[in-house]
Amino acid sequence: MAAGGKKPKTATTTAAKKQKSKHFTPELLSLISAATSAAQSFLLHNDIHLLPSQILSLESLFSSLSSHFPSLPPSLPTYPSFFPSFLSTFSNPSDLQWLRFFRMSHHTFSHLLSLLFPVLSSSLPSFPPDAALAATLFRLSHGASYKSLARRFGFPSSADACRVFYTVCKGINEKLGNLVDFRDNLGRIVVGFGWISLPNCCGVLGFGSFGVEGELLGKNGSLLVQALVDSEGRFLDISAGWPSTVRPESVLHQSKLFSGVEESREFLNGPAYELGDGNLIPQYILGDSCFPLLPWLITPYMRSNEEDSFGSAEKEFNAVHSRAMGLVGAALGSVKARWQLLGKKWKEECVEFFPFVIVTGCLLHNFLIKYSEPMPDDDVVCLKEEELPVYEGEVDDNGRRIRDTLAEHLSRVSLRR
Repeated sequence: MAAGGKKPKTATTTAAKKQKSKHFTPELLSLISAATSAAQSFLLHNDIHLLPSQILSLESLFSSLSSHFPSLPPSLPTYPSFFPSFLSTFSNPSDLQWLRFFRMSHHTFSHLLSLLFPVLSSSLPSFPPDAALAATLFRLSHGASYKSLARRFGFPSSADACRVFYTVCKGINEKLGNLVDFRDNLGRIVVGFGWISLPNCCGVLGFGSFGVEGELLGKNGSLLVQALVDSEGRFLDISAGWPSTVRPESVLHQSKLFSGVEESREFLNGPAYELGDGNLIPQYILGDSCFPLLPWLITPYMRSNEEDSFGSAEKEFNAVHSRAMGLVGAALGSVKARWQLLGKKWKEECVEFFPFVIVTGCLLHNFLIKYSEPMPDDDVVCLKEEELPVYEGEVDDNGRRIRDTLAEHLSRVSLRR
């Protein structure tokens, strides 16, 4: 399924490698072989104590050596006892190796396993549920190949490792899907934005991009994810898998969020908030400049030409709006940093599965916020998303009025500080 894409070895390729190895003396080849065997033995006996990046780098070197020197051991060693050894060695809930290998503590891993156990037991009867979950988190965390998972977690083949990975992702989508629900805890969401001077705000809407190799989506193509987040960086709504060739407003109009506000009226239908000057502000969300300005989707002020200048109210609104938009970038950046598989470009032949895995990463993000899991120190990065074109269509008059009212409110709040 997603494990393909490699060209088969040919007799010509093998002959070329053998010819290349003839440039080395038998003594040197013997030394290389001995050093490789010693390094493999070291990895076999010490892998649980190394950093995952060190493990994967060593495996990559072994594969490279094996391809250049056919006389070396033909394959990497297997580690059937890796996870049992890990469990017995790092049984203390505070052991940092859990964070390094699986991006969550032992305690939180156990909570997640208890939620997924019934699904994994029935869907993967041949594999221990804890090993299946650990293998999936290891691949998500470090971008490990299916071959690496099979060697390390005892799966018979790469195809089995692939099946385990997608089965666990499916279970996560089923069991954690309730953690992304715009209707839940709306009161808490509004209060959270109130602390940053945004009355009656119900979220911040923006985009993230996830790279795809090849020309399927054009040069430097990617998949877009429309994400709504709260003031704490939780995902409230996710619409994933849109080609980067699709305009942002088209994504918005085809999303469940849009239909939930404009058609079914199930979202943003709560009471208006009365400001100090008596003006009423309905429930709304903030949106990036690539979106249209609507009564419920408030975008920043944009200059129509270089000579235009903003007043103090417009400047204050844009400053607050920009800080709020940073919540979307931080949430998506956290997903890519914690789950490094999502930060890599995916192959064209795997692209249909990519949105599914992206949503899996976002659900785990919410789950880890729920259990107060910190970001691993080595993965705290600031990822800047590519800028999308500014919306140039018509401006809604009610949206303009609400934005002006908010801007005046924020300007007054700023003067009182």
